[in-house]
Amino acid sequence: MAKLLFRMRHVPDDEAQEVRALLEQNNIDFFETFPGNWGISMPALWLKDKDQYAEARDLLDAYQDDRRQRVQSEYQASKQRGQAKTTWQAFKESPIRFISYFTLIAIVLYLSLRFFLSF
Repeated sequence: MAKLLFRMRHVPDDEAQEVRALLEQNNIDFFETFPGNWGISMPALWLKDKDQYAEARDLLDAYQDDRRQRVQSEYQASKQRGQAKTTWQAFKESPIRFISYFTLIAIVLYLSLRFFLSF
């Protein structure tokens, strides 16, 4: 019976490709499910042989630790160079979207709290 190894929803394409390559290099037998036409199914990597789960999980955990450290160091380096994206830069790139989101958040907060604050 198949065993779920790795959920692929919101996973960047490069990470998904690296995980597939890692499993193939280590002869882990897996298959992939996709989100489907409407995006309601669960995209994931599944092991065909559940006896390989411990080995695959160890490989995946080591990979994710390495990736986390690599991405954090890249972010710190870009931050030191002044290239890391700030809130102000996001506002300058798309002010209408930024203001729209802020307004939507304010409306939701107002509607949620108005009954508690008007007694």
